[in-house]
Amino acid sequence: MIKEKVYAGDSDFIGRKLCLDFSNTVGMHASDNPRENLNTYNDLVKWSLQARILSEDDARKLIRMATKKPSESEKVLRRAVRLREAIYRIFSSVAAHSPLKKEDLVLINQNLSKTMASSQLIPVETGFIWDIKKNKGELDWMLNQIVRSAADLLTSDELKRVRMCADDRGCGWLFLDASRNRSRRWCDMKDCGNRAKARRFYKKTKKK
Repeated sequence: MIKEKVYAGDSDFIGRKLCLDFSNTVGMHASDNPRENLNTYNDLVKWSLQARILSEDDARKLIRMATKKPSESEKVLRRAVRLREAIYRIFSSVAAHSPLKKEDLVLINQNLSKTMASSQLIPVETGFIWDIKKNKGELDWMLNQIVRSAADLLTSDELKRVRMCADDRGCGWLFLDASRNRSRRWCDMKDCGNRAKARRFYKKTKKK
């Protein structure tokens, strides 16, 4: 049962785009020893709560449903991880200006088709918006917003601002560079940035 209140904006949410934050649910993603943070369906629900995809009430309902449908919730988790890795490889390739893998784009499009099938246009005061919660209440509906976020970013002018953390240990986290001169190199200056700064200082003093 989820009791605590947790919100986006914590140190783990540095991507500035939902799909990039989702790709960062692996520690040291570009290293030889990545650390998986989505080990259970409940982990996926808790992350979705932190990312504000779900309300606390939504999260509790999904966890109760997953308890009754363990095999189905496991399938959703596996789908989420496959989706995350495709997102990670695609945007990593974008950041490195390298070719994309066709199978990753195929997987994104398959998920996008499912998301669009669960979407509908609804009128608002200013016009119309996409409502992608048509299948709300199903175990995988939190993936809709992640898929839509990836599709929106891939088709936007912001795509050229996607960066990967330059940490030499293989942090590999992705983020949208919103700095004025587009020179951001680290996922977080308090972590990888400070480490790089300390290393430069150490080498400089050692050389002297």
